[in-house]
Amino acid sequence: MSEPVLAFTDGACKGNPGPGGWGVLLRYGAIEKELCGGERATTNNRMELMAVIAALESLKRPTCIKVTTDSQYVKRGVTEWMTNWKRNGWLTAGRQPVKNRDLWERLDGALTPHQVSWHWVKGHAGHAENERADRLANQGIPR
Repeated sequence: MSEPVLAFTDGACKGNPGPGGWGVLLRYGAIEKELCGGERATTNNRMELMAVIAALESLKRPTCIKVTTDSQYVKRGVTEWMTNWKRNGWLTAGRQPVKNRDLWERLDGALTPHQVSWHWVKGHAGHAENERADRLANQGIPR
């Protein structure tokens, strides 16, 4: 079995809500690719989600991918909450509409062809690839 693609993702926001950006560092062996983008009016959680979506949607074929994020919202959303949200018609356990449903549904679709493992790192704690993803996210913020 070949090695997985590594994806290091991050989101950033100047004000919450406010202008925001997302960044991705993809690595496969010695090959690296950087992605970034942003929106003029958004939230940090939306940018964290967009980073992972962009990483997955950039893959050209079904892939084994290791996603590293500093967002508990994203990691726990996928690994703990999303199954129940879908079963409950995109309502939370408190029967409230899931925030950012549009992006959660898009992420759900982007996950489908891939084998994904999830890893969390503390943000702004010196993790080199997370710091790089953070710089890319800030680069993606519209000026």
